[in-house]
Amino acid sequence: MILTSLQEKPPYYQLEKMPVPTAVWSGASGLAELGAHWIHGPSEGNPVFRLASSYGLLGPGATEEENQRVEAKGHPLLPVITYGSSGKVLSPELVNGTRSLFSELLGSAQALAGVEELPASSVGQYMRAEIARLASAWDEDRDDKQLRLAVLSACLKLECCISGTHSMDMVALGSFGEYTSLPGLDCTFPGGYSSLPERILETLPEGTVLLNKPVRTIWWQGSFREEGDADRDFPVRVECEDGDSFLTDHVIVTVPLGFLKERHQDFFHPPLPQRKAEAIHRLGFGTNNKIFLEFEQPFWEPEQQLLEVVWEDESPLTEPSADLKANWFKKLVGFVVLQPPEQLGHVLCGFIAGKESEYMETLSDTEVLSTMTHVLRTLTGNPHLPTPCSVLRSCWHSAPYTRGSYSYVAVGSSGEDIDILAQPLPEDASGPKAAAGAVRGRGHAPLLLLHHARRAAVRLAGGRAPQPAPAGRGPVVIKVPSPQSSAWFIARRSLVLRGLS
Repeated sequence: MILTSLQEKPPYYQLEKMPVPTAVWSGASGLAELGAHWIHGPSEGNPVFRLASSYGLLGPGATEEENQRVEAKGHPLLPVITYGSSGKVLSPELVNGTRSLFSELLGSAQALAGVEELPASSVGQYMRAEIARLASAWDEDRDDKQLRLAVLSACLKLECCISGTHSMDMVALGSFGEYTSLPGLDCTFPGGYSSLPERILETLPEGTVLLNKPVRTIWWQGSFREEGDADRDFPVRVECEDGDSFLTDHVIVTVPLGFLKERHQDFFHPPLPQRKAEAIHRLGFGTNNKIFLEFEQPFWEPEQQLLEVVWEDESPLTEPSADLKANWFKKLVGFVVLQPPEQLGHVLCGFIAGKESEYMETLSDTEVLSTMTHVLRTLTGNPHLPTPCSVLRSCWHSAPYTRGSYSYVAVGSSGEDIDILAQPLPEDASGPKAAAGAVRGRGHAPLLLLHHARRAAVRLAGGRAPQPAPAGRGPVVIKVPSPQSSAWFIARRSLVLRGLS
């Protein structure tokens, strides 16, 4: 959340510790990204990439023009090995051919954006119908046909992770093609994703930012005065849980959609207009979690960077089991090998989305570690595979200030709901403005909240990029979630977003 005002006043809050999604993991020799992992679409059109490049935070090769032209479309382009549940490595030819087929079907689903008469309401329904149509003409033997269907099922699980949903049946077909993916070969921060906000914080005046300051209520469309100051009225008051309050002219709110779904009715006073409340209700918000496993020694080859998982008895044409206790781990799409091992140790990062991911959060570390050991022994066909020496996982659904990970356009909603949520309040340009919501453009890959806060700030400034505040003006309230808790960047009076224009 960002508070802005036109009145000069010296800052008086001190910077406190900042919980961030980049964790220093005691079980490994390096960092674990519990939140954002990559910069998706790292090219000149990506403001996060431009910022990181200008600060020199990226590794060698990340800024090469050749890498910026790669069309990854939100999918990992890594050397891959695919394990089947029979304990064998699957044929690369069959897997790659099936994956190419899935990409073609996904492209045809995206091409339906704007079509009035849609063949289905959801992406999942459309994909299954197309798969059934094509599968009826396959002239393979029964086992090969089933294996191809199992690979397609795994592809749908990956798409659930990318879209941040439990099932592609929940993602609206008509708006799916509105997502835009920037070009560029996905890259990471050698010093952790948190190195970017930390660098930005260094540019702010001392005392501008205060953390660990949960906000209870935003009072807007009011008339508030500070004690002893009868000459100045403020239209907005931000009330914190510890009793402190802040008076300001403008507020930019960048809380996740999951938080808004749960709290918007009591978080804003007066309540948000009906059309915003309805947009919050219609849009989808799902959970995507990570499971990190550290090993004393790797069981994978040095060139392997992605271990894919295929459960060979599954098919997109049959309903998956609803027994989460018995089958939650089957939603895992695979494991990324953290690089470089000399810095990060021998660590696998598993990705899991949906209700299965939320169920995982209810288990103990011991239960998760035991299950992951069983899964890896099954996939590799090695019953003696050593147990990982430590485990770490994110729990985004349980975190009260996030309640999930990603937003998506759900069946029954549209891209217009994103636009509605991003519009400032009140609509009367002469009144106080509060840009409320998980402000995001119609882009497929989630970007830093920083980017969306900047865009909201530009709108509030009448289309002008925000400029650094003069000395003596101070700060804001920005909410930045961590996996288990949440912090509020608190500042006040003037918007300070240096290096963003």
